[in-house]
Amino acid sequence: DKDEEGSSRLERLAAATMADRGGERGGFDRGFGGRGRGDRGDRGRGDRGRGRGRGRGRGDKDEEKWVPLTKLGRLVQQGKIKKLEDIFLFSMPIKEYQIVEFFLGAALKDEVMKIMPVQKQTRAGQRTRFKAFVVVGDSNGHVGLGVKCAKEVAMAIRGAITLAKTSVVPVRRGYWGNKIGKPHTVPTKATGKCGSVTVRLIPAPRGAGIVAARVPKKVLQMAGIDDCYTASRGSTKTLGNFVKATFAALQTTYDFLTPDLWQETRFEKQPLQEFTDFLAKPTIGEAPKIASAY
Repeated sequence: DKDEEGSSRLERLAAATMADRGGERGGFDRGFGGRGRGDRGDRGRGDRGRGRGRGRGRGDKDEEKWVPLTKLGRLVQQGKIKKLEDIFLFSMPIKEYQIVEFFLGAALKDEVMKIMPVQKQTRAGQRTRFKAFVVVGDSNGHVGLGVKCAKEVAMAIRGAITLAKTSVVPVRRGYWGNKIGKPHTVPTKATGKCGSVTVRLIPAPRGAGIVAARVPKKVLQMAGIDDCYTASRGSTKTLGNFVKATFAALQTTYDFLTPDLWQETRFEKQPLQEFTDFLAKPTIGEAPKIASAY
């Protein structure tokens, strides 16, 4: 039921976005018109509808039982790794979005920041695809950003959510003054840059709230920061670069080593080395069938 609700929500959002995009950008209207008589006519709407239905049916079966494809996924599924921070500690790449879902679960929320049409010029005219920017976070120190381009809006959103989950990073929080209560702001001034856009995060006193534009405010809220001043420069109307710069600034919060992190480092084996005997055993059941991408 949840999968059906999610799919219907994506379809409603896609329909609303297509309706909104009609008069917003004049350059793309002509692209839609030319494509309607050209390559879109070959496929037909019926095929697209059936294809989407088949895909959704397969997805439901796959999501019922997660079959890990990586060693890290096997350790997570078997409960060998207790928390997400153990993965971040050893800088292990997360290749499966189910790993993040396993630890954060229902706390993880997603927000579609923007859907924009992009075009490629071909001999037959323009080929239009849709680019989606999605932010995921648990409002408690974890945030991720995903960007995906696809032929249909729903496919782009679904792919961006998956990429955002695999790119989740820890966000360090701190205090503006006295260390009273829970951390509420960024620990130090942090800067992120993408393209011409530069975003600077500045610690703020408790109760100040998030003083920022709409885009960075949403990212900071999903990261679990309650109070923050921001300063930005460059072409912030380029929303893709604006959200990427904010995400880059949040990534740098753990780069700065403050005195409270000066404890003696205890070197431990990384999980793949610690559980090497477990990973050497063959997996029970059939090996997962990986569909070819070509």
